[in-house]
Amino acid sequence: MTEIGHATGVSTLVIQVSGVPAPQGSKSFKGLRAGKPVLVESCTAVAPWRAAVVLATTLAMRTSGGRMIVGPSKVVIEFYLARPASAPKHRTVPDRRPDLDKLLRSTLDALTTAGAIEDDARIVEIIARKHYALRSPGAHITLRSARPVAAG
Repeated sequence: MTEIGHATGVSTLVIQVSGVPAPQGSKSFKGLRAGKPVLVESCTAVAPWRAAVVLATTLAMRTSGGRMIVGPSKVVIEFYLARPASAPKHRTVPDRRPDLDKLLRSTLDALTTAGAIEDDARIVEIIARKHYALRSPGAHITLRSARPVAAG
């Protein structure tokens, strides 16, 4: 993660993800295997989206010399969604599916998997928005520690 000013001591990581943001929804029960429930994600696009977030996060951490943000953290996520052909021209914001909270769920889990944050339960502040993409779909993510980081 890139250190932003030694005076502030705040650790920040900026991630640009290319791909189609997918919501992590409910899981469907498919029966038992070896006495354990088999649950399948209801949205098949979640796995590719999470993989894209993990890849972009790993790359951002590698190029910035980043480390995992440990402790309380803040996140800003701008989701860029493809405009459906059926959307009327007067609709300027994606105020339909996918649900913003479900987009957050899949993305935050992927940030944890990638090792950018120790646990999404440690996030104390979230700002999230959905936009129609002008070019290609994806997300712009900014992670920041919520407390000063010791310089050095």
